[in-house]
Amino acid sequence: MTPADRNDQAPALDVRLLGPLELLVDGVALPLPGGKPRALLASLLISRNRVVPADSLADAIWDGDVPGNFLGTMQVHVSTLRRALRPLSDAGLLTVATQSPGYRAVVDDALVDQGRFGRWVRAGNDLLAAHRYAEAAERLRAALAEWTGAALADLRGFRFADDFAAAVEEDRLVALQSRIDADLASGNESAVIGELVTLTGQYPLREPFWIQLIIALYRSGRQADALEAARRIRQLLDDELGIDPSPALREIEQKVLRQESLGPAGPPAPSSTSNQRTVAETAIVLSHARVRLPSGETLPVPSRGLRLGRMEDNDLVVAGERVSRYHAVVAETTNGFTVTDLRSTNGTHVNDERVVDSHLLHDGDRIRVGRTEIVFLLDA
Repeated sequence: MTPADRNDQAPALDVRLLGPLELLVDGVALPLPGGKPRALLASLLISRNRVVPADSLADAIWDGDVPGNFLGTMQVHVSTLRRALRPLSDAGLLTVATQSPGYRAVVDDALVDQGRFGRWVRAGNDLLAAHRYAEAAERLRAALAEWTGAALADLRGFRFADDFAAAVEEDRLVALQSRIDADLASGNESAVIGELVTLTGQYPLREPFWIQLIIALYRSGRQADALEAARRIRQLLDDELGIDPSPALREIEQKVLRQESLGPAGPPAPSSTSNQRTVAETAIVLSHARVRLPSGETLPVPSRGLRLGRMEDNDLVVAGERVSRYHAVVAETTNGFTVTDLRSTNGTHVNDERVVDSHLLHDGDRIRVGRTEIVFLLDA
């Protein structure tokens, strides 16, 4: 990604959000104020080149506890921030503009690590879809190289920063999965096995990493190790959630057992649905629970559990950037029906309360995944 053309005398600017907040000028960090002016800058940069209403900014930097006279205090914080950014605003690189009903950070997206990350990812995924695997892996590596740590690590504890970090962390993991898909499709199985062993340890319930590990081991001539990996994820899902592996994982395991060829890995075909699509209608239903969708339709909870997430092999496919690939599962336990969060980045909520591991459900409970809310119903 080449930054936008600018005056030859202007310093080079690199805005870092995918790690601690930093503004690097010719490779040197520009001193920034701390506290609320710093949080204000981060809020504006997250929504760069768009007007952010003053009350939304106030909610972010006061973390929901906004004082009654916040406008005057916010103007002081804006003035403090503008003084710190004067070398950049004088050069036309980054300015904080007043624009009703709030403020706007004006900066070329190519100067922001998150912007470059998104462009590299789109380019890599396009190449992956075109079966140009080596080039796709190169672009996706460039995307992942934009990260220097946890996003806005120095502002953790601010709700807006935590929400942003969770959302972009999911983007990073999806990009990482795509890069490994590209490496596998390029025939670089042995190069990714160690990485996948680490990733399945860090994210033990994220099935795509296990699928990739099984494929890499099997193609490397390690059928026994591939089957052992399949056994381990089966056991983990049973112990932690009381559910079976997804159809995609079961299919890979069966192919390994039958010693069938596993073709080049690649991303699943993009969904053409704009809301939700379900495959659970065909499941054998032994339980007496349903969920009501936003459309008003109801969907039975299969005896094996109802999986929710962004991927097509979930029982209920939920669209939205805040939805993880495998987000949550509703299943029957000895104590009743529970919803279990599958270590999603943005969390699962029941009646607006975030679920910690699992939550026992009652008739009429509202389950929120991303921005989609469904209602749990117990049949009489």
